[in-house]
Amino acid sequence: MKTSLVALLLVLANLASGQVPAPPASQPQASPSQPPAQKKEIKDPAEYNAYVGAVQQSDPAAKISGLEAFLTQYPNSVMKEDALELLMGTYQQANNQAKVIDTANRLLAANPDNARALVLLAYNERAGQKWTDAKQHAERGLQAVTKMPKPDGVSDADFAKQKNQLSGLLNSVAGFSALQLKDYASAQKYLRPAVEADPNNVENVYPLALSYLTATPPDDVNGLFFIARAANLVADPAGKASIVKFGHSRYAKYHGSEQGWDDLLAQTKTTPLPPAGFTIAQYVPPTPQQQAADLVKTKKPEEMSFAEWELVLSVGTQDDQDKVWNTLKGKNLQMAEVQVITASPTKLELAASVDDIDQKRADIELSFPGPIPARSLPKVGDKINFEGTPVSYTPSPFVMVMEKGALLTKAAPAPARKPPVRRKPQ
Repeated sequence: MKTSLVALLLVLANLASGQVPAPPASQPQASPSQPPAQKKEIKDPAEYNAYVGAVQQSDPAAKISGLEAFLTQYPNSVMKEDALELLMGTYQQANNQAKVIDTANRLLAANPDNARALVLLAYNERAGQKWTDAKQHAERGLQAVTKMPKPDGVSDADFAKQKNQLSGLLNSVAGFSALQLKDYASAQKYLRPAVEADPNNVENVYPLALSYLTATPPDDVNGLFFIARAANLVADPAGKASIVKFGHSRYAKYHGSEQGWDDLLAQTKTTPLPPAGFTIAQYVPPTPQQQAADLVKTKKPEEMSFAEWELVLSVGTQDDQDKVWNTLKGKNLQMAEVQVITASPTKLELAASVDDIDQKRADIELSFPGPIPARSLPKVGDKINFEGTPVSYTPSPFVMVMEKGALLTKAAPAPARKPPVRRKPQ
């Protein structure tokens, strides 16, 4: 916040330079040929001298004393708001933050739309992590800036510059406070113009990136651009490395690979804002049916695991299911380490895939040509090796029906395989 604080002090110093009102009627006036001056006028010479004497003090303590005395003696002066603005700026220069806040509240009591009071309150509330108050005062300040009257003696160009500086600070405070409140839409609304006004201020660029990336749903394209930009702006090596690591991880997750990340870092080093048409291709994972189709293309059915058979036979196209089933049907298969779900002398319900084992759900029904001897009957939860012949299957929920079952007393020889984890849709 150091850069923002310097900017704030400069703006307030410029705005609080002290406006001298028109002198009382007894003082020399402009000639009738001149257009009337649009200045506030103090008609009482004593009040006029008290105000001028206060604002012309060069010592901050003397100026504060003079302004406080003026406001006490003339509480309804036409110059009350001007005096309070100057007093607030002088307290800021004197680094008396308690009095800055007190004077800002006095200013808002006199004029609820005083932009300079609102910006100081919002800034101090952000520093104190009073996020709701900071956001509300910053939002009010942004509206007030548009209605600010131009001080006498300030050029249009200088006034426009001062208003832009105030708007930039208020957008920054409102956006950062909204981010802390998890109001991501508001954070983007305020931080984006703050970044556009000052593209090299990482204190706005990094929060803007987070507001895009942590929203629901996230705006990954803008978020990844600005996180890469923030990485280029951070001077601290450790901070830079941390942002690069985070950005790289989010980029690879969104894009499906890290290809293009280094190019994005290089681009954002010299490009502060996303150019027209900027985009990042999003990786779209294959559907379960596409996964099944890829399996059939790359593996023969006899080379697949049970979990892969289950995937193809449950979600594959009919053509892909037929290719696998026509290979398995009627063929004697041997399988190892299959868990017993239920057991009877003539039929076992078994779980072969890891997912179904975890869920204790049978994906095989194995029938035996004769009763299993009581001493050999497996218990629920046992892992067994067996052989059987597939005769039918149900795609959903998947169950393969096998006949001619036989228990194997030792590990099944090749090509028996321990089933791997079943693929799940991403």
